[in-house]
Amino acid sequence: MASSEEIFEKVQETLVDALGVDDDEVTTEATLIGDLGAESIDFLDIVFRLEKNFDIKIPRGELFPENLAAADSGFVVDGKVTEDGIAQLKEKMPHADVEAFAGDPQVSKLPDLFTVDMICKFIASRLG
Repeated sequence: MASSEEIFEKVQETLVDALGVDDDEVTTEATLIGDLGAESIDFLDIVFRLEKNFDIKIPRGELFPENLAAADSGFVVDGKVTEDGIAQLKEKMPHADVEAFAGDPQVSKLPDLFTVDMICKFIASRLG
């Protein structure tokens, strides 16, 4: 099994290739959208590259769940994710730091859940 350092290095390489950023920008705390400039189309490329680099299959929506905060999901009220929505996030994204998000569950802060560390934890769980 790969060490957490080996996983990080491969994830870092993947994100550098997919997003055209410098490797020193890809830290464990970096957010994909805010810090690394990822756009929605990039998420498909990232998943494809992770599958290739780690020789795993990632079902659609497993790493980056879709529509959890959609207005019609029932999980958002007045711009905040509800308790049911937080529970859904924890279930769908056990590899993300949902607890920190739950302290101030503004929908606008949802992209902050998508960090390099989250990807590393996801990959580690798949490889483990």
